[in-house]
Amino acid sequence: MDLLIIATYTAICVVIFKVFKIPLNKWTVPTAGLGGVVILSAILLIMNYNHPYAKWGKDVFVSIPIVPQISGNVKTVNVVANQKVKQGDILFTLENDEQVIALNKAEAALSAARGDELEDDAALQAATAQVAKARADRDRTRSTYFRYKEAHEKGDSSPFTDQEVENRKQLYQADEASLAKAIADEKRLRIETESLIAGEDSQVAQLIAARNKAKLDLERTIVRAPVDGIPTQIAIRPGVRAAKLPLRPVMTFVPLEKRRFAGAFFQNSMLRLEKGIEAEVILDAVPGHVFKGKVVDVLPAMAEGEIQASGSLISSQLIQKPGFAIALIELEEDLNDYNLPLGVQGQAVALNYEHDILHVSLVRRILLRMMAWLKYVYPIK
Repeated sequence: MDLLIIATYTAICVVIFKVFKIPLNKWTVPTAGLGGVVILSAILLIMNYNHPYAKWGKDVFVSIPIVPQISGNVKTVNVVANQKVKQGDILFTLENDEQVIALNKAEAALSAARGDELEDDAALQAATAQVAKARADRDRTRSTYFRYKEAHEKGDSSPFTDQEVENRKQLYQADEASLAKAIADEKRLRIETESLIAGEDSQVAQLIAARNKAKLDLERTIVRAPVDGIPTQIAIRPGVRAAKLPLRPVMTFVPLEKRRFAGAFFQNSMLRLEKGIEAEVILDAVPGHVFKGKVVDVLPAMAEGEIQASGSLISSQLIQKPGFAIALIELEEDLNDYNLPLGVQGQAVALNYEHDILHVSLVRRILLRMMAWLKYVYPIK
């Protein structure tokens, strides 16, 4: 861009010298040269300070790596590369014989457990009846025992012998023990029957969870689009092994989002690079056209200064590596209307009019358009 300014000034000087027939001597040539240095230096300084220029820029986008949640061999591929799909559409399926078998086993085990649950209810009712019977027997033998005991304690007129009283006592104690055993059995069965998890028997609840897990695994053999987007560069084919490893995605999916342009600005541009100011972008793929937009964000960190905890020392080369401030620009026009692939490159300028007293933004915009026209011949930076 600086070269364009110098070339433009040189062309103007040549035209003036030719049109007005100014002689080339030791006064006119140095005057034109020194005047150019002063004028161009002032324009460049003010323009670069107030209206930052990004020599490198790119249309940035996010891709989603598609990783299946279970491992298996690919059965079918249901999408065509680079064709739009909607959220929930099937991308590909995995062979699911194992998952079908696991689900059937879980369903059978759950059905058997529900049958056992009915049997436990019947056993509890039987145990409750047994407790009632044991209590009635205990009450009867206790009544008989105390009747024999009271009669025997009257002395010689007692119709019962010591042996008969002792026998009734033994019968009473035996029925008391039987009642205690019946109560214990009923309590055990009641605990087993009434131990509920979310309203279900504990064993049934475990089998329901196993059934749901098997059903979920079966559903996961069908891999669907996470959002509206485009699957691209599809290399999987039926028979390919797809593993649930985050480091080995089997497909790349590009969501449909509003496209944004990222420009790399020199760090001194941070003095005037603000969120919300106007911006203009030119693309190598669209010569002669200027896209208008605005700066929507300035990233708060630069990767060139990033360090992480590790067992290695920080190299001095990391400190020597220059970094650029990255600003995100949202364009007014939709780049999809120009049938441009994601990731196209170009240049950008941010226009801060607040301190532009001399209105050098006009020069910046003219130069940007000259660069856009030159892209018909060669995409200069």
